[in-house]
Amino acid sequence: MKTLILCALAASQIAAVPAAARAERSRDQNAAAEARRSGKIKSLREIEDRVIPRMMGARYLGPEFDAQTATYRLKFMRGGAVLWLDVDGRTGAVIGRSGE
Repeated sequence: MKTLILCALAASQIAAVPAAARAERSRDQNAAAEARRSGKIKSLREIEDRVIPRMMGARYLGPEFDAQTATYRLKFMRGGAVLWLDVDGRTGAVIGRSGE
């Protein structure tokens, strides 16, 4: 019986992680949309159109948005290595690079 209870508790914790991640992603998306509507940042499409063509040989995996710093983090894969580019959402300028 004790094992059954422990398994049930573990399963509930595992299920909670994806839900929390989805909620955080939804908050980020809402913050980005609001900042875009108010003219504080460029659209993700504008950012991607500016940055992706410069990443020759890299596969684009997707974005993240940080509302506190108004920055996008674009994730790429090149030759088995992950590369992140930090982009100022206001100007579209690449302000940081990590990985590779």
